[in-house]
Amino acid sequence: MSSIEFETELSGEPALVLPPEVLAQLPKSGRVKVVVLLQDDPEDEQWRRASYEQFMKDDSPEDAVYDAYP
Repeated sequence: MSSIEFETELSGEPALVLPPEVLAQLPKSGRVKVVVLLQDDPEDEQWRRASYEQFMKDDSPEDAVYDAYP
């Protein structure tokens, strides 16, 4: 199975626009599987980044006891 990846702009119409260069790569017949991935909301990305930064902060001195375990 191979894949083609591209981005397009949604316009509110009930159709998904395929760029001409993508259409040229598609076979003339046969079955395909279509997967639509939505880009993350910018607020979600900010939350994810802040969560990761908090997670990566140094442990408190009380947690140092766990550093001795392999």
